[in-house]
Amino acid sequence: MVGPLVRALWSTTRKSISSSAYHSPSSYLKPFIHARAAGISRSFSVATATAAATATAPGGALDPNRLRNVAVIAHVDHGKTTLMDRLLRQCGSDIPHERALDSNQLEKERGITIASKITCIPWKENELNMVDTPGHADFGGEVERVVGMVEGAILVVDAGEGPLAQTKFVLAKALRYGLRPILLLNKVDRPSVSEERCDEVESLVFDLFANLGATEEQLDFPVLYASAKEGWASLTYTKNPPDDAKNMSSLLDAIVKYVPPPTASLDEPFQMLVSMMEKDDYVGRILTGRITSGVIRINDRVHGLRDTDSGVIKIEEGKVVKLRKNKGMISFDVECAGAGDIISMAGLKSPSIGHTIANVEVMTALPTVELDPPTISMTFGVNDSPLAGLDGSQLTGGKIGDRLLAEAETNLAINVIPGLAESYEVQGRGELQLGILLENMRRENFELSVSPPRVMYKIEKGVKLEPIEEVTIEVNEEHVGMVMEALSHRRAEVTDMGPVAGNFGRTRMTLTCPSRGLVGYRSVFSSDTRGTGFMHRAFMAYEKYRGPLGNVRKGVLVSCARGTVTSYALMSLEPRGTLFVSPGVEAYDGMIVGEHSRDTDLDVNPVRNKELTNIRSAGKDENVKLSPPRRMTLEEAIGYVASDELIEVSILDTCMKSQFIFRNFEFDEMTCVPFEQVTPHHIRLRKRYLDSNKRKTMSKRPKE
Repeated sequence: MVGPLVRALWSTTRKSISSSAYHSPSSYLKPFIHARAAGISRSFSVATATAAATATAPGGALDPNRLRNVAVIAHVDHGKTTLMDRLLRQCGSDIPHERALDSNQLEKERGITIASKITCIPWKENELNMVDTPGHADFGGEVERVVGMVEGAILVVDAGEGPLAQTKFVLAKALRYGLRPILLLNKVDRPSVSEERCDEVESLVFDLFANLGATEEQLDFPVLYASAKEGWASLTYTKNPPDDAKNMSSLLDAIVKYVPPPTASLDEPFQMLVSMMEKDDYVGRILTGRITSGVIRINDRVHGLRDTDSGVIKIEEGKVVKLRKNKGMISFDVECAGAGDIISMAGLKSPSIGHTIANVEVMTALPTVELDPPTISMTFGVNDSPLAGLDGSQLTGGKIGDRLLAEAETNLAINVIPGLAESYEVQGRGELQLGILLENMRRENFELSVSPPRVMYKIEKGVKLEPIEEVTIEVNEEHVGMVMEALSHRRAEVTDMGPVAGNFGRTRMTLTCPSRGLVGYRSVFSSDTRGTGFMHRAFMAYEKYRGPLGNVRKGVLVSCARGTVTSYALMSLEPRGTLFVSPGVEAYDGMIVGEHSRDTDLDVNPVRNKELTNIRSAGKDENVKLSPPRRMTLEEAIGYVASDELIEVSILDTCMKSQFIFRNFEFDEMTCVPFEQVTPHHIRLRKRYLDSNKRKTMSKRPKE
């Protein structure tokens, strides 16, 4: 009884304070001032940006009191990137398309944010360095390494869905660094969102703050209401603000008011902790981070430092050849930058993320960011199947290892450990993160084989521990039983369950489940719920091992011959299960061609031809009708394969190598484009041991 009573009193007190503040004489003028500032058109915003740029003249660093470093954090699809688009447009930036900051090709295709983006927004004599972060749990390392660069955060929460699993994860990171988030209830324009629902979500967020150990100052978080899609934010609840108030001025003013400026001195020696890194063909490594102290100018002598157990080690000494800063959608060169600002520099070849860049007289390294440990691992190796070398050009173990080590330098959430026989163990946060890495390598013409993901266990005081994730599921009522039955086989435990507010017939469940039980479940979940449910997960903690999983997958159909798959053979195999291949595909011994309808594997011959005779009879020449094969994405294949199976990743399937299409470009020019650029690739699955006798021998060994 005490908890709800305290929350009610807190909410009532804060509302009365905010309403009295809003009705004070000074607050009466704020809506008109903001509306007038936004109604003068974009030219005023451009003039403001020009004035701010003029104040940052070459040769002099910006006053740290005029800087605000803010991260935008939220759960998946709660509106972070759309909000960034509206803020950029509010301040005069030219946005070429929606989700402009998602510039990566995979980000555009999948509609998610994979890497953090930094840009600067000028606003009323201030410069706001905004950081757009990913919302998926697999890319949590991007959030962890950028929260150390900022002094404030905007916590975006869907007013209809409320705080979910990833909301808790990103909020815990922000509170750990002492940030005081600004709560932004987004999507309040939806018909199902009412003022009562917003009050309920605000109470849930307050409980989340309290459970994560927030201080009294952090518990007194400001609340704003917004519709990023329509491009407005408000200090009070509304669904349709006046036309002259449909802008982001309230949010921008709240950032300037509630986010403290960086505590940094321009007079001290230069120091910067590298938080992001990218490579350029012309200037080499581009190191990005927040300047902790001092001023950096072009041609200054600096060196890289690394803190080790034996002390601080000097990595490299060099000269600053380029300083760059992002403003809106434009990246431009600057002559100098001062303490508190976020800047990109080039000139050093060896330092990477977590290292300190400082003046040559400084020998003190800054503390690095602590990242959560990886939870799963996969083995990347050379493809040794009979069809190896037919598709890609990057085939050797050395090239695969160089590419993986380069990825580990720019992404600290991935660890690469060399193994035996030109193989590498890659450790990461989840199957989506490793699937993105595989997809990038495939597009770079790599060909390799990949093992199924393995969970990374811990042994503490003789007790076996495994990673446990918090799962939030929302489904229709008729699918609840099927979902709970499937998760019970995966050692999941229900912690909360109830109806979804504002959605009749929908049920929301919160569960804890081992990471190994969730591998490959997303595709099963989509099939069980007919695409109407959603599931989100986030790493919670290491707990005691919950025992072996139940039966979560059926057996497979394994090819026992090499050749071209025929429709005649598939016609007799179709009743045996679900096929993965179509006629005309090359198959070989040990290749998986389908899923068996039973729990055991079955050796089949998919290349069998029809025997020819000189006798003609009725029914001999009837057409063969086959169901479409099941095509897997890379993430689905990673979650599907068992411990004795492998995935072949290549740029193009052999049956598609010679196929091309023509595409129109400007001036009616016809250009020949490879087929794999416009059609998804075909994933090949195989057994680890291609010989059937070897498989039988290895199957008798005890499994891990």
